[in-house]
Amino acid sequence: MIGYVGRFYFGEIIRLEEDMAVIQVYEDTSGLKVGEIVSSTEGPLMIELGPGLLSSIFDGIQRPLPELKEKYGDFIIRGVSATPLSKTKKWKFVPTVKKGDYVKGGDIIGTVMETEVFEHKIMVPPEQSGDIVRISEGEFTVDSVVAVLSGDIEIKLMQRWPARLARPYQEKLDPEVPLITGQRIFDTFFPIPKGGAAIIPGGFGTGKTVTEQTLAKWCDADVIVYVGCGERGNEMTEVLSEFPKLIDPKSGAPLMDRTVLVVNTSNMPVAAREASIYTGITIAEYYRDMGYDVALMADSTSRWGEALREVSGRLEEMPGEEGYPAYLATRLAKFYERTGRVICLGSDEKIGSVTAIGAVSPPGGDFSEPMTQNSLRITGAFWALDTSLAHRRHFPAINWIKSYSLYLGQIQGWFAENLYSDFDDIRKKAMSLLQKESELQEIVQLVGPDALPEGEKAILETTQMLREDFLQQFAFHEIDSFCPLEKQYWMLKTILAFYNSTTEALGRGVGLHQILNLPFKNEISRMKEVPHDKAVEEIKKLIDRIHQEIAGVEVL
Repeated sequence: MIGYVGRFYFGEIIRLEEDMAVIQVYEDTSGLKVGEIVSSTEGPLMIELGPGLLSSIFDGIQRPLPELKEKYGDFIIRGVSATPLSKTKKWKFVPTVKKGDYVKGGDIIGTVMETEVFEHKIMVPPEQSGDIVRISEGEFTVDSVVAVLSGDIEIKLMQRWPARLARPYQEKLDPEVPLITGQRIFDTFFPIPKGGAAIIPGGFGTGKTVTEQTLAKWCDADVIVYVGCGERGNEMTEVLSEFPKLIDPKSGAPLMDRTVLVVNTSNMPVAAREASIYTGITIAEYYRDMGYDVALMADSTSRWGEALREVSGRLEEMPGEEGYPAYLATRLAKFYERTGRVICLGSDEKIGSVTAIGAVSPPGGDFSEPMTQNSLRITGAFWALDTSLAHRRHFPAINWIKSYSLYLGQIQGWFAENLYSDFDDIRKKAMSLLQKESELQEIVQLVGPDALPEGEKAILETTQMLREDFLQQFAFHEIDSFCPLEKQYWMLKTILAFYNSTTEALGRGVGLHQILNLPFKNEISRMKEVPHDKAVEEIKKLIDRIHQEIAGVEVL
């Protein structure tokens, strides 16, 4: 902490050499001079965790931006600070344990309704335990003592935790439960489990931010932590103005009621940008420890990597590839390893998860650059955005040939048990057709589609349906913005039913043009717009019609 003209700058010691400390300050230090007072806080960057986090907007070091705007205007004055959680607002605390009960780290001692739809669980901090000596019910501020354990251990509504230190848990579980996003290309082709990690690399204009906002709105996580790390100011302004307007489809309340925003634009100090991603995941782990499923959206990890590069350069460290520090892969691994589906601390079994989805912004869309490649080695799902698809207005612009998910083998059992046993089979069939189309397109570019045999033309017709009627999804459509799993299954089943029936008809001599003139093709393209409550019934009828009408075509 450095004193300057009545204000204090907060910084972090990044190097110690004998009696000299190198301090990276979290904001602009213009005007500092020899002789300024420097004092130590005797601790690392600490994050305040308690009621009031949800609906909040923080910067990278957890300063509340709306409060700073109210005090100082649209621009943050250097050296100002504010407490992350309000110390005056009172919360209704309802105990769930009584005097004499033994509790240990992670145990829930009471609840607070943090928003109208979200119950915040007050926990014993890790590594603390004892018998309840005193516990009170009523309205308290976050720094009020609500319980006392034997040994005079005071429990408050709020606890503090080092941002760079992972919060402990009992056991990490296998990622076997999928994170349902309502986006067909993710749920069907490249799913991610709760507790998994995925990256979305893509060039400018490919839809990274819209994709992450869509996932934040529709995924079946209990809490959303959105970290805007180093993005352009106007883009983050759009996020900050749009998020409060989004309605949570689960409750009908504002989505912000279960969302925390951590914002650091590209013109903010590099040290705070580097810290922002740790602030976000510490908050995510805190809600995970209550037994909730948390989704962390990091947009963009490339800007975080650039911040690491800048700090490394100031330390005069030996640069690695493209100037990034040699420990880039290690830092990325430490961050993504804080994800996972775990058995939380505490006497009662609580299962919570942190799922991380990181956007990557490779310069020029070059996936061979260090941030993308190092992230690839650590994460389990790769959702590659394609500039050519974005230019053709195909959204989400996920390239189905380049993308993959390493989690398929672990979560296909869930789909078989909770959806349909042949779900994985039809997914593989559809993917094989899309891969076959990629090969056929090379021939088409050389000799044209008319030179292909009828069977291969049928593949191109089917894959066009897959691309336009299944993989394309309009994020702002009242029905198509979210697609339930069962509807996804039957939509894919319909397109494959068309392919199977067409292949059978071609085998008995029917011309492809005869099949394409049948009226059901338009109905296939409108499946995505059928209301969800009627979708399965109508799509099943459509499948029957496809079989009957194609079977009824006579050979000319």
